[in-house]
Amino acid sequence: MKLPDPSIFRAYDIRGVVGTTLTEDGAYLIGRALGSQARERGIDAICVGRDGRLSGPDLAAALSRGLLDCGCDVIDVGAVPTPTLYFATHQYGTGSGVMVTGSHNPPDYNGFKIMLGGDTLSGAAITGLRERIQAGGFVDGEGKRRVVDVLPDYLDRIAGDIELARPLKIVVDAGNGIAGIIAQPLFELIGAEVVPLFCDVDGNFPNHHPDPGDPANLQDLIRTVADTGADIGLAFDGDGDRLGVVTPQGEIVYPDRLLMLFARDVLSRAPGGTIIYDVKCTGHLAGQIEQAGGRPLMWKTGHSLIKAKMKDEDSPLAGEMSGHFFFKERWYGFDDGLYAGARLLEILAGQALSADELFASLPKGVSTPELKVEMTEGEHYAFIERFSQDAQFEDAQISTIDGVRADWPDGWGLVRCSNTTPCLVLRFDADNPQALARIQAQFRQRLLAQDATLPLPF
Repeated sequence: MKLPDPSIFRAYDIRGVVGTTLTEDGAYLIGRALGSQARERGIDAICVGRDGRLSGPDLAAALSRGLLDCGCDVIDVGAVPTPTLYFATHQYGTGSGVMVTGSHNPPDYNGFKIMLGGDTLSGAAITGLRERIQAGGFVDGEGKRRVVDVLPDYLDRIAGDIELARPLKIVVDAGNGIAGIIAQPLFELIGAEVVPLFCDVDGNFPNHHPDPGDPANLQDLIRTVADTGADIGLAFDGDGDRLGVVTPQGEIVYPDRLLMLFARDVLSRAPGGTIIYDVKCTGHLAGQIEQAGGRPLMWKTGHSLIKAKMKDEDSPLAGEMSGHFFFKERWYGFDDGLYAGARLLEILAGQALSADELFASLPKGVSTPELKVEMTEGEHYAFIERFSQDAQFEDAQISTIDGVRADWPDGWGLVRCSNTTPCLVLRFDADNPQALARIQAQFRQRLLAQDATLPLPF
């Protein structure tokens, strides 16, 4: 049996191209390694779910066989959003689960997000699975598989926590991802009128890619919100753990500004709490958290890294610029785009302002979305290592916790490695267009000094 390609073992999950770097044999061996580790830790059952990708059933079956052959029981929750799989690990008391998902990657990608003993695996823990496979250090046994339907319990749990103070009309764009199986009934259950958009699950993603981080993927939602007179539009990525938002006037509300709103709300009940955000978030966020009575803490990008930091800091809330939101206050602390959407509707329904008026109360600079520079596998890591050693920005405060971020009093710029695809990720944010142009010029100069052939998208 061929060993898995080393490139699929990423910083905070396992991900590769189906049939090339990620195969059914590889999925089986990953199941064997994970099941062996689980058994050694006294864990005897693992929940397994999958998103709507065409390769999901076969990969999930292969992974499950590997777990079962270690004597580890499999609780198969079927095709569900990633946060529903996380919920299942709480509901069935396993603290352990594997989600077979390619998240927002192209249709030919798939992978695994893994929880074991209440922790989401990242870094050395993921590398350890690869090393165990190479060593053949497997435990043998005969586990049992059972199939469960966890979606009704997930719906009931959210509906028991959230009820809208007034009815709202919303448009939900699932991008043909797995969130489409649950989004409409969920939001109707808490009191919204829902206009569904691309909520039929189709792993070919025929309408637009399910990545709300790309403004191009939100244009259908913007048009439909305007055409239907909806109060707000919500978009989800391929596995339902990320949230995108558009207003009736067509504004795309970036997740770092959403986090300002969530922080205000959470800190009203959890004063003094530490609110964690990643290095891609706006410089205005820290001040908003402090004004709301909280402690801001910037951290590395990555859902597993953020969740680990939340545990360390006992944080009630965290968020990433990619649209991952982690509510510990009233929820479980895992990233859940659907629950975050429900919390947003609760805030909006609880006051008389329109969505545009509500977000106008939050500071807004001039910013870019995430900009990407494609590279070959591994090249982006080598580039950032060199750039981090040489980068000097005049009069800026430099952070290197995740790539290189340079902060000035009137704005900031960032370049870091994506840990999901081989590319550089850049973002810029400033108080005005002049400051933005100046900061971009400084980054452009230093990036091209490192590699004059870089196809910079700014």
